[in-house]
Amino acid sequence: MNVAIVVAGGQGTRFGVNRPKQFLELNGIPVIIHTLRRFEESRQIESIVVVLPAADVAAFQSLIEKYALQKVWRVVAGGDTRAQSVRNGLAAIEDARVVAVHDAVRPLVTSEEVDRVVAAALETGAAILVAPVSDTIKEVQAEQIVRTVARSELRRALTPQAFHFQILNRAYQDLEQLEADGIDVTDDSFLVERLNIVVTVVEGSARNFKITEPDDLAIAEALLR
Repeated sequence: MNVAIVVAGGQGTRFGVNRPKQFLELNGIPVIIHTLRRFEESRQIESIVVVLPAADVAAFQSLIEKYALQKVWRVVAGGDTRAQSVRNGLAAIEDARVVAVHDAVRPLVTSEEVDRVVAAALETGAAILVAPVSDTIKEVQAEQIVRTVARSELRRALTPQAFHFQILNRAYQDLEQLEADGIDVTDDSFLVERLNIVVTVVEGSARNFKITEPDDLAIAEALLR
């Protein structure tokens, strides 16, 4: 069985609204529902664990029923950080072949992208969705440019990121110590890379962006139309 962990544990405080941004509406439908529908349509994903702020866990059942989500298996409370929320989602899974982790506020991912990442992870053990870097990238120190980085060798890390279940579990074993040391764990691949495991990249679309600012919501609405 291949399982998706859809992470929506954040409170959306940077977004400047009074409710988590995953519950804001895009064309009349909550962001998280748009995202979950892509995993419902996936041929590779058989089950979904949703990670939410603790206060929203109980009420989410009504959305599952309203939008007829068939693959949502568990809804669990998140932690103080994204990585802690993923770990809580992992703890809800007893066994799986591949676990695909996705940010709930990336509603423009396609089911085809999900399928390609999971298929790559089944074959190689670890795979993430990426997109090209279109801007020229400068390395800066003390407000001065140190060098220009060759963007042909750079990719933006997207989600989903998919791994063999055992690999992802092992990668998260040191999370508590890493966070205690002040290391910001921004994606799952970072933890897997620390195990010296090769992570395969799967080219995806730049449309699969993360909604972080109010303008992003308007752009996503236009693209979904």
